[in-house]
Amino acid sequence: MKIGDEHDCFRPVQWALAFIMMMAIGLPAMGFADDGANEALYRKFSGIGIGKGDSSLLDKLTHHSRNLDWNRADQTEFVGNLRIIKCINEKTAGSETRIYLLRKLNGELYILSLPADPSTLAEDGDSPYAGLDGISGNKMVFKVKIMETMVDGEAYKIAKFISGPEQVRLDRIFKICIVLMLFFVMVGMGMTLTFKEFALVFIKPRGIILGEILQFGFMPFLAMCLGRLLGFHEQYPFIFVGMILITAIPGGVTSNLMTYYAKGDLALSISLTSFSTVMSIVLTPLLLALYCAHIPEIVIPVKAVIQTILILVIIPLMVGMAIRGKWKSLAEKATPFFSALGIISLLVLIIVGVLSNLHAFADTARYGFKFYTTIFSLTMLGMLFGILFPKLFRINNYQTRAISLETGLRNSTLAMTIALLIQDAMGDFYSSMFVTSGVFGLGMYVAGALAIFLYKPLLPVSEDKGGSGRSD
Repeated sequence: MKIGDEHDCFRPVQWALAFIMMMAIGLPAMGFADDGANEALYRKFSGIGIGKGDSSLLDKLTHHSRNLDWNRADQTEFVGNLRIIKCINEKTAGSETRIYLLRKLNGELYILSLPADPSTLAEDGDSPYAGLDGISGNKMVFKVKIMETMVDGEAYKIAKFISGPEQVRLDRIFKICIVLMLFFVMVGMGMTLTFKEFALVFIKPRGIILGEILQFGFMPFLAMCLGRLLGFHEQYPFIFVGMILITAIPGGVTSNLMTYYAKGDLALSISLTSFSTVMSIVLTPLLLALYCAHIPEIVIPVKAVIQTILILVIIPLMVGMAIRGKWKSLAEKATPFFSALGIISLLVLIIVGVLSNLHAFADTARYGFKFYTTIFSLTMLGMLFGILFPKLFRINNYQTRAISLETGLRNSTLAMTIALLIQDAMGDFYSSMFVTSGVFGLGMYVAGALAIFLYKPLLPVSEDKGGSGRSD
């Protein structure tokens, strides 16, 4: 991998990351007000969806909302998300009961009143409800009428569309960027790989084996311990799941770039990234299921995680390798282009992603000092133990630098993508998995830069051969 060709392109990303992180951390908690009642209601509906509750309540709410007198309703407009709760009723031959919810950015929740005619929800319909299922997960502008009503002695807020919802432009850009980022980076990575990167396990078995154990064994275990010790497991379970997710994700191009800067074993770094990427299709969903299965009301959509990794990671990687195998000269010429494009996409992704989700950072009760220090500690402790364990096995400093960075730095873009795709299926009301992955992605650049500074006194290497010498 020709890391040096694009290292100048990477510097603006570091400055942008530092600026955005300071802005996000310093954001005051203005405009965010939620006493927990909305999340409790969402969890109640989510529980019904997985069979823990009376599914007839969903039908009652649907029918009741259609009979309201909407002439006396208030009108409003807000930005938020559509969430869909689905419930399979086994007593009616597998028929599906569902309820549609509108969630404002501050957490306020409305039940969406649906027309009686199901054809109005069709993709090609001309009603405000046309193609409703397709907008789930997107950030939308909703123009609605709202009312409050009582059902079975409980108060519910009901909303009815005045006009069709429109996706926020910044959110649309973000979704496109995150897909392009993964696609181009993985194709570009594939075009730098040959079978010698995978054969390195026979040449440097200790480094490869220990590196993978640290990546997929130690790091998720560390996340689990911190999550339980600091109370995220009980108080904010989806932050806990996000911590497991980001530590069960393979490494990416960032760790290779940092290893280049750190004058570590770049070949070992690339091999560890390649191995962890291929292994992630099994180990990432397995580790999520292992560490999160015991959390009440959380079901890991293993199939969706596997599909995401297969489509957005493994297949592009194989495409890149196939291109290199058939047209080596073309791959060598195209690699700098794909690498630079990946860096630019990363920069846009981070800026757009953070700016479009500033409302989340305003929730300082959830994302406060403890949250930021914990997530930053994850990457720093990963790199620290990535030094200690290799030294116990007498691995030289040159390789230890690479192992340390591979342990602490992850493919945060992949984690954010998976979090976005599975948050509705899991009932992640506040998108905490996405926020956790994003903050980790921001913090790991600061942590990586700090680690590189500390390697010089802690892990000295000779400066001959371009800094690739080996010294203990």
